[in-house]
Amino acid sequence: MLQTFLTGLREGLEAALVVGILLSFLVKGGHRDRIPALWIGVAVAIVLSLGFGATLHFTSASMSFEAQEAFGGITSIVAVGFVTWMVFWMRRAARTLRAELEGKMGDAVSLGPVAVGVAALLAVGREGLETALFIYPTFEAQGAGVGPALGAVLGIATAVVLGWLLYRGAVHLDLRKFFLITGAALIVIAAGVLAYGIHDLQEAAFLPGLNTLAWDLGFSATSWYGTLLKGIFNFAPQMTVLEVGAYFAYLVPTMTLFLRPIRAADAASTSRAVGTPSPMTDSVA
Repeated sequence: MLQTFLTGLREGLEAALVVGILLSFLVKGGHRDRIPALWIGVAVAIVLSLGFGATLHFTSASMSFEAQEAFGGITSIVAVGFVTWMVFWMRRAARTLRAELEGKMGDAVSLGPVAVGVAALLAVGREGLETALFIYPTFEAQGAGVGPALGAVLGIATAVVLGWLLYRGAVHLDLRKFFLITGAALIVIAAGVLAYGIHDLQEAAFLPGLNTLAWDLGFSATSWYGTLLKGIFNFAPQMTVLEVGAYFAYLVPTMTLFLRPIRAADAASTSRAVGTPSPMTDSVA
């Protein structure tokens, strides 16, 4: 539940900030007549994201055991690649995000309401597809139950409320620290998803070493500490050498690079690209 809550919160708040920036641009620019098209684009993006998640679930459900494991393993690795790219991209590009979004929306406004809707669809849809792709293997890893789904729903709902409050100026959130902390947490989660994907590929006989265990701790995965380790780190009572190796081979260098300070020259160049910051984006990056 904690994993899916954090993923939903992080991705949901990014999407909420994108919508807030686009909405502010239309309101301040006197283009209120384009706002319905914006919301239509957002709604279509949400529907497509839900459809993508459902497609992943029902596609795997109709497969044989070996095919399910292979599909889950490949999906997990792809999801790790996407989320890794996302956290690094947000850290470096967030300062220019507002200028980029407003430039695209300005072009869309001049083309008409359909273009505004498409611009909103593309901007929000990317976040939604990333969320569905990353949450799917987490659902598979955590097993059946309402916990993972409830965590995702609560995370997204919290993000929507925070996004609305930020847009209205009712709260002030240090977005730089927020995305740094949640980005680091997502990297830990991604390491667990990668290990889970490796195990799936071992179950499918795509990779060797299924019976070569790094440890067998002898406790139940349903115990409170087993649930805690599984829910936060995707650590299981039994893990293969290849799983553990992949976990740390990803986690250590990725976390080191992510926490490394951004060079002053990079920060200065991105600041010049944005110009005057907005209350919703001046703390990002």
